Amino acid sequence: MSSILVQKIQQLKKEKNAVVLAHYYQTGDIQDIADHVGDSFYLAKMGQKSQADVILLAGVVFMAESVKILNPSKTVLVPDLEAGCSLVKGAPAARYRQWREQHPDGICVTYINSSAEVKAISDVIITSSNAAQIIEAIPRDRKILFGPDQHLGRFLMKETGRNFELWPGACEVHVLFNAKQLFELKLDHPDAVVIAHPECDESVLKLSDVVGSTSRLLEEVQKNPAKKFIVATETGIFHQMQKSRPDAQLIQAPVVDKNCLCNDCPYMKLNSLEKIEQALRTLKPEVSLEASLRQRAQISLDRMMAITSGQPVQWPKNFSEVIAQF
Repeated sequence: MSSILVQKIQQLKKEKNAVVLAHYYQTGDIQDIADHVGDSFYLAKMGQKSQADVILLAGVVFMAESVKILNPSKTVLVPDLEAGCSLVKGAPAARYRQWREQHPDGICVTYINSSAEVKAISDVIITSSNAAQIIEAIPRDRKILFGPDQHLGRFLMKETGRNFELWPGACEVHVLFNAKQLFELKLDHPDAVVIAHPECDESVLKLSDVVGSTSRLLEEVQKNPAKKFIVATETGIFHQMQKSRPDAQLIQAPVVDKNCLCNDCPYMKLNSLEKIEQALRTLKPEVSLEASLRQRAQISLDRMMAITSGQPVQWPKNFSEVIAQF
């Protein structure tokens, strides 16, 4: 059945002039039919560079919103509109704006795991792979507000030597990795390299040899000659790791409940080949954004793209300048 679905998807991509972008946290069969596989920053760049008329984002909805913001004239699809994110749900725009208003002179740095409405009241968007570069581009005399992932924020404070006001959000998958059990696992496998995503709790990061974005962790497995890795991030990345290093043993970092698949993102795993085929065939569900919201949200994404391309940017003096664009 899957081979027939794959053939249908490939045919639909040609008929619709469509490209499929898949996040590393998708299942292996979805990654294998994608034109580009990567982290959220890479997928945003590939969406912006694509000449396709239709872009299907196999990931979660906020990623597809980012692609739509950067590609307003293209049709942007998702396999399932219910593919949300705990960080998005934990940072509703009204509350995020109230928090921002409490620090009107600060520069608001927002993780890409956020809604379009939150991006519209932010000064710059970051991903885990470009965050340090963007933080370094902010003048030292400016206060930084960082949300919505507090664990990534604390990690970046140590990396950059800057202090942030932190929004109290967390990824429901990454916070479940258990430091005590990880310590015991390290004792059982002293030759293993422990690699972790910075959304994990600080207690887990302290036990890790390498902390980095999803793409950085994949790079570590590809380049490090070690034969054994303990991996503290969502399980979808194991597919690319095993493809690039079939000789390496990959061990999932332990979670609080040993009997559950807690390190599988429930939102990412809503997608399937069947839903991708249907979306390409019907051109639904389509991600659409009201024009003024898209334009406001694009400002913070454009700053991200400019900084990572080495271009200078202008920062607003205060939140009044930001809301003046409304």
